Amino acid sequence: MTWEPEIEEIQRRVAFAREMGGPENVERQHANGKLTIRERIDGLVDAGSFDETGVLAGRAEYDEAGNVVSVRPANFVMGFARIDGRRVVVGGDDFTVRGGAADASIGGKQIYAEKMARETRMPIVRFVDGTGGGGSVRTLIEDPHGGGNTGRKAAGYTYVPANPGWDTIVAMLNEVPVVSAALGSVAGLGAARAVTCHWNIMVKDTSQIFVAGPPVV
Repeated sequence: MTWEPEIEEIQRRVAFAREMGGPENVERQHANGKLTIRERIDGLVDAGSFDETGVLAGRAEYDEAGNVVSVRPANFVMGFARIDGRRVVVGGDDFTVRGGAADASIGGKQIYAEKMARETRMPIVRFVDGTGGGGSVRTLIEDPHGGGNTGRKAAGYTYVPANPGWDTIVAMLNEVPVVSAALGSVAGLGAARAVTCHWNIMVKDTSQIFVAGPPVV
């Protein structure tokens, strides 16, 4: 008995996930003068030190035979790494998937990164790019009586004014070093994450922080 087929399948799915939002969206990110989240992390941390958590979180698509043909990853990349030899938690929004918006259940991975930093008492570095949201009455949730896309329905409510994970984010300010970098047009809950830190970095002529979205929202 060998686990080689299973290992190869995991590696194939990881390769799908590391394509992020696909070549066109990655190219659009570069055309706007911005790096992807994976390039940002690689440029910050010590070479080869990034140990990713949850790379396969996302939604897979299957063919009629039940084989995975594509993976749309969650739009947040996170894990442990070292900066100048010191171990830290690093995580950031993937703007190539849903514009980095963290509404609905997507926000769960970002919250996990915050909890991971607090529980391990490690500094955390956040790359914030997009991350609007705030919940919507049109947010889709899984219907336990259905399956797949046909088993989804509108939640009918928003999670605002409560903000999932915010108690952890606030508590960390008294416990671990927190650094945020706003690397694009950041609004709403993303703006709150960008400024709730000990040190905030913005990119000249690129970064913008808005309390909320534009009037059309």
